[in-house]
Amino acid sequence: MKKKLQNATGPVRLTTAMALGVGLLAGCGGSDGTVTNDLPTGVTQHSVTLYPATARGTGDTAATQDLLTAGLGRTGLGAAAPAYVAPLAPTALELRRNAIHGNYRGLVDVSANGGYGTLYGPNVDVAGTVTANEGLIPGREYMASLDDGTGRKRVVMAVQVPDSFDQAAPCVVVGPSSGSRGVYGAVGAASEWGLKRGCAVALTDAGKGVGLYDLSDDTVNRIDGTRATRAEAGALNFFAANITDVARAAYNLLFPNRLALKQVHSQLNPEKDWGNDTLAAARYALFVLNDRYGSAANPLPFAAANTLIIGASVSNGGGAVIRAAEQDSSGLIDGVVANEPNVQPSVATGYGINFGGAAVAGVGKSTVDYTTYGNLLQPCAALSAAASMGAEVSFHNYISFAGMTARATARCDGLAAKGLVSGADTAARSLDALSKLRAYGWTPDNDTMHSAHYGLGNGPILSAMYPVSYGRFSVLDNVCNTSFAQVVAATGDPVAVTATTKAGSFASANGTANGQPANVVYNDSVGGARSWQLATSLSTGVQDFGLDNAVCQRALVTGVDAAGAALTVATTPTLAQSTAVRTGLAEVLFNGNLRAKPTLIVAGRSDALLPINNAARAYVAFNRSVEGSASKARYIEVTNAQHFDAFLGLSGFDSRYIPMHTYFNRAMDAMYAHLKNGTALPPSQVVRTTVRGGTPGAAPAITAANVPAIAATAAAGDAISFSGNNITIPQ
Repeated sequence: MKKKLQNATGPVRLTTAMALGVGLLAGCGGSDGTVTNDLPTGVTQHSVTLYPATARGTGDTAATQDLLTAGLGRTGLGAAAPAYVAPLAPTALELRRNAIHGNYRGLVDVSANGGYGTLYGPNVDVAGTVTANEGLIPGREYMASLDDGTGRKRVVMAVQVPDSFDQAAPCVVVGPSSGSRGVYGAVGAASEWGLKRGCAVALTDAGKGVGLYDLSDDTVNRIDGTRATRAEAGALNFFAANITDVARAAYNLLFPNRLALKQVHSQLNPEKDWGNDTLAAARYALFVLNDRYGSAANPLPFAAANTLIIGASVSNGGGAVIRAAEQDSSGLIDGVVANEPNVQPSVATGYGINFGGAAVAGVGKSTVDYTTYGNLLQPCAALSAAASMGAEVSFHNYISFAGMTARATARCDGLAAKGLVSGADTAARSLDALSKLRAYGWTPDNDTMHSAHYGLGNGPILSAMYPVSYGRFSVLDNVCNTSFAQVVAATGDPVAVTATTKAGSFASANGTANGQPANVVYNDSVGGARSWQLATSLSTGVQDFGLDNAVCQRALVTGVDAAGAALTVATTPTLAQSTAVRTGLAEVLFNGNLRAKPTLIVAGRSDALLPINNAARAYVAFNRSVEGSASKARYIEVTNAQHFDAFLGLSGFDSRYIPMHTYFNRAMDAMYAHLKNGTALPPSQVVRTTVRGGTPGAAPAITAANVPAIAATAAAGDAISFSGNNITIPQ
């Protein structure tokens, strides 16, 4: 354990003017050998804002906002998003407020009886005591961006320094965004835990975020979320497709109303940099602390050696902090907490998983591999009896389109015709599809999640996004005849994005093509371009969620077509396209070396987005094969927990699953105690929860009994153990 010590001279507070960023921003040490506080290489600071609110505010001034809730407090975060004064031109502060509202709710369940306000939330203090206050946290927020010199990278960072920051025991929580979200994408996890404890919090979008580029009018999001043309935005342009006006005009004639997304179309494969971008945010946080508290006599009171730094986030953010630990050659990060992490071992051999006494076959596949495979089979598998959640939860619960079951049946038929599933009827075909998913890394605990994951578009969205990103394709390429646009809900036709939707996109979108406002569009659908939900495949002539496009996306990853024949220069996709995708994929894989950093990896057994035999379980075993007994990684597997806590507000999920967010907080508590006081990390274990039960849609209130603590000593039947490079998990 490394315990960081307070600087011997002790930090001193700057004057007000200096604390707001006027002082100590010198670029280099002087010729006389003076020490200065330098911005990290490639970082441009944009603003320093004081958010002093200690009572709920409803305006859009800095004085009415705070660091954690943007002035909304526990009550406001649990209610609908506030309206904009001028919906066509929301201010940067209004967008910040609504972005924090949306991103917070995107990570946690705020429904009645689900734990918000009782187990977690702004009003629950560090001891777990439920208070009557709104949980606002005043302080300063520094905003900056990291670029590689091209003006195209634009990683946004926000360092939040609460007024309660303890200079005598400095700590920083580094939180890269969950999913494809923007800079506030970990506010409900990293910020809530860290700010309550007086830690500074370094948020970053890690090269993702809401970079919504409209090809129709050349407009972009600025770094602060407001909209402008590319020319007007200038150096504050967050993302625009790297295309000429001539090429854009020609494309618009053929494919009007299309949109580009930063993570998909930057042509930089930003995922390869998630770890280093996270480390850059940590370095910027140290700069911020020195700017805030340094003095002429002691300009650098804080450094990695005396400041406790924890990398902590969820999902893609969880993967980013693990990747940062692997790449941290300077010892910047002291510990890691990764909840439901998107981790991708670079090899699938040399380690193993044993579950319930039996070896698990075929583990450790990459995310884009199992995602494109699942995208083919999930809608068919969801029709099997084993995958049913009952009448209260079916396809129609998740999206507004009627006829989802009929399209899923057509997908089964199309798969059978192409030899991808077997069976004489839908019942047999769907069961075969489900069996194939189980063999590819999903488990019976995931069976009932396939309907929701496909109905909400996770397969079609990610299968359209990741191959394009990895292959560094331009938005003009329409890879697998796929593009992105706002669509008419009833017909799936691409239309011009509405002005109010575009204006508020920084707050309402999550960086993906989830329909707010961009949806996945299949350009080659019979009868004209349609959204994936209503696409008709050329090869089948029926609405089957665009089976042809799903087959093409799968071929990009595998290098072979549906019949197993190798791709060529004449196929769709081409061999060159597939090679580009697989080259980009190799850049994002993990090496498994956590450098003996204390690490807590927490995953839900029912996670169907990142199935644990390919993700969390596999990575922990992979890490053991790389680090051996030097590894300080611990694995906590939670029963009755799936990937999206926000799903718990849906009927049928409330009664069947518990909130994973509870275990993120507990893992953070355990890591902090370990790094701060030397308390032993909890051992690897299964935590056995109890579901709320009751009537779907009206489950009883959750209590502490539903979500037992992570044990300091695991019971014999719950202990996760290792034998060589194999991880053994009790059923």
